[in-house]
Amino acid sequence: MLSAFTSAFRTPDLRKKLLFTVAMIALYRLGATLPSPGVSYTNVQTCLKAVNDAGTGGGVLNLLNLFSGGALLHLSVFALGIMPYITASIILQLLTVVIPRLEQLRKEGQSGQAKITQYTRYLTLGLAVLQSSAFVALARTGQLFGNACDQTDPKMQIIPENTGLPMWLTLSILVLTMTAGTGMVMWFGELVTDRGVGNGMSVLIFTSIAARLPGEGWTIKESSGVGKFLLVIGLVLVIICLVVFIEQAQRRIPVQYAKRMIGRRMYGGTSTYIPLKVNQAGVVPVIFGSSLLYLPQLYLQFFDQNNLKGYQIWIQKWLADPTSMLYIGVYFLLIIFFTYFYVSITFNPTEVADNMKKYGGFVPGIRPGKPTAEYLDFILSRITLAGALYLGIISVLPNFFFIWLNQKQYQNFPFGGTAVLIMVGVGLETVKQIESQLMQRNYEGFLR
Repeated sequence: MLSAFTSAFRTPDLRKKLLFTVAMIALYRLGATLPSPGVSYTNVQTCLKAVNDAGTGGGVLNLLNLFSGGALLHLSVFALGIMPYITASIILQLLTVVIPRLEQLRKEGQSGQAKITQYTRYLTLGLAVLQSSAFVALARTGQLFGNACDQTDPKMQIIPENTGLPMWLTLSILVLTMTAGTGMVMWFGELVTDRGVGNGMSVLIFTSIAARLPGEGWTIKESSGVGKFLLVIGLVLVIICLVVFIEQAQRRIPVQYAKRMIGRRMYGGTSTYIPLKVNQAGVVPVIFGSSLLYLPQLYLQFFDQNNLKGYQIWIQKWLADPTSMLYIGVYFLLIIFFTYFYVSITFNPTEVADNMKKYGGFVPGIRPGKPTAEYLDFILSRITLAGALYLGIISVLPNFFFIWLNQKQYQNFPFGGTAVLIMVGVGLETVKQIESQLMQRNYEGFLR
């Protein structure tokens, strides 16, 4: 593998792509550490220390803070990270099934995809304005830090009032800066995709998650001891190996194309296969499930935590606590549901069967047309069950880590199922892309 890296850097064009990707990552991390105008960096650090001492963490914003590499709670220029773009992409992907115009654009090829990408950019900026406004409002009230930071105390105010500018102007500049930061992050991702290595947005998410691992790992070591820290690292390595194995697993459905005479040339007569991955849905079901389970926590944020009613106490105990068995069970079932839902809208067996029939393709032993669609649907439903159970188990494993370590560690645990799934998936895709470029130049590459 080291020799393959050496070969990659010896290739001029591939070396330029790797160095360009590293440069974009460095700029992204720089923007994630720069505080936005109007934010007191000293008071932010004071509030973060109070959060760690109280063990309240980021609460409902923990997943967003993970995807931003910790930039969200620092209210930096790139505080929103890549999450608005991910949300916009998922929304448009779901709307493609509902709106015929979007479905028609998707079928038009590269020109249609370019228009969908443009719509995604506009929606990303709109979501960035809404999210930045919400986060600034939460910061002013102290709820961004789980009410562990009293905003009536001038020494702890995240957005100080004695800046000499009207507060509305300060807040407007802050929202504008964070929205512009989202646009810059989106641009960095597209530049990496066009001129670098790998999918740009995925690489930036990978960078954000990886940036938190050393610091949070050290926190676990300091609070739980070296023994538990080493055991956690060992368990994480085992989980990563299992995730790599499942992510690479696929069911290959053989497809045979009949010979066709077009003009004076003979076409077809080849054999290929349809690769159906075990994890066909990726990490999207985990994000959907996590987002829904954050709603009860968000609901409780609007009430005095010391004066909750009976049903609110029940919600806090069973639906807002990641160590409760009901929370874990609901999370597991939501992931299974969203896995089937997302696979059903992203893979259409009838459309695949019709395309195969149009070009003279058939599955050996299965008649073209409707029987092929039913066969593909049958295979897909069985594979999706295995993929859904895999996603559910990987996602709830960190909750048992929370129980084993303690509740306080929940807020600072970056080795969760979502993080592992994203890091492994992005790492595999990036290595495959480098491998393919090396194979074109007759190098051995990473895989032997």
